[in-house]
Amino acid sequence: MRRLSGLALTFALALAAQSPKYGVGRPPGDSDIRSLGIIVAPDGTGLPEGSGTAVEGREVFAAQCAKCHGEKGEGGVGPALVGGQGTLATPKPRKTVGSFWPHATTVWDYVNRAMPFNQPGVLSHPQVYAVVAYVLYLNGIVEERQALNAKSLPKVRMPNRDGFVADPRPDVKRSPGGLTPPPR
Repeated sequence: MRRLSGLALTFALALAAQSPKYGVGRPPGDSDIRSLGIIVAPDGTGLPEGSGTAVEGREVFAAQCAKCHGEKGEGGVGPALVGGQGTLATPKPRKTVGSFWPHATTVWDYVNRAMPFNQPGVLSHPQVYAVVAYVLYLNGIVEERQALNAKSLPKVRMPNRDGFVADPRPDVKRSPGGLTPPPR
């Protein structure tokens, strides 16, 4: 119990130290946010130059993704990326890229930031476009030789695009790129 109290006190002090009352820290500026990397909105704003097809992505996927997600995205150590369409309203929904994700641009952003799991950010932008094209191809969403880039990726219609509802809270405003957080 003492250990828990000490941990809680440490946490409370650290939290209090972040308070503007003590003059510690500062709100992030534009350069701070840019240093975190590119930010991609659902409408594709922020997507970088580059292009890739499923044909090109097959090789990258085999080398960088298949170890965790399986040769055809069926899952393994990592979650399945393929299948599940039509299961979301069942007692055992399969949430995959092909059944759950509402925007192809969000898939691109996630792969770019977080994959491969053991070396996130190692893929070049063309490799990310290619891997995303391959995963979308495996789900029957794009053609094998269809080039995905900053202009074409936002136009990809995901099967669950209309499966999400807008946030009804009055402090959350819609912007062309998605949701805008409330002002602080």
